[in-house]
Amino acid sequence: MINTNLILNVYKNKSSKSALSTQLLYGEKFKIIKKFGKFIRIKTTYDGYFGYIKNKKFIKDFTPSHKVSNLSATLFTKPNKKFRLNKKISFSSLIKVKNKKKNFFNFGKYWIYKKDVVPINKKNSLFSKIKIFKNIKYKWGGNSFKGIDCSALVQIFYKFNNKFCPRDSKDQMKYFKKNVNLKKIKKNNLIFWKGHVAICLSNKKLIHAYGPKKRVVIMDIKKTIKEIDKNAKLKIKFIKNESERI
Repeated sequence: MINTNLILNVYKNKSSKSALSTQLLYGEKFKIIKKFGKFIRIKTTYDGYFGYIKNKKFIKDFTPSHKVSNLSATLFTKPNKKFRLNKKISFSSLIKVKNKKKNFFNFGKYWIYKKDVVPINKKNSLFSKIKIFKNIKYKWGGNSFKGIDCSALVQIFYKFNNKFCPRDSKDQMKYFKKNVNLKKIKKNNLIFWKGHVAICLSNKKLIHAYGPKKRVVIMDIKKTIKEIDKNAKLKIKFIKNESERI
């Protein structure tokens, strides 16, 4: 099945009051495991994540042609800026373009600016666009412009580049094999603590969705290590080379 909601919450249990496990973006595939009235137990196709979603209308299949390349993109009911909706689609969402007109693409019941999407097979340098998430609020289980957590901030850029990456930091830690010494740290390395991950922007700066700051922030690497050690009593577990699996 294909999610055609702009952002669909995936809950831990059969209740919208239960913890958020993750989110499905527009165009993402999932498998129905079992229906429970208002809720459905599912398994996500991309990363094999289990959870519960509200029982809504979905479509069986489509082959995406494009993906959203900006943090968010405004949607329209017609290919004209006068018909702007108070709705946005998030980075890395997948769409199938049906029609084109002037500066717009049509998908499903929406129109979107051409400049906000790229062909599905287009790839960037892995984390080249990661700063678009700077100051986006921290949200446990989130993976969109409305809120994101630390491991989703890593995963979403692999997903955008048509590569696999597990959803949770504990699984990411196992998935990326090559360890890096702190003294040899460089751009795009991943720093793991228990329950947390950050992405290196250089050998001095990192970016992460950081709970204590309640948002995605850029911080000094050495200061971050000291802060997490002091406040959470956590030491670095691993530093991984992100290119080991690409």
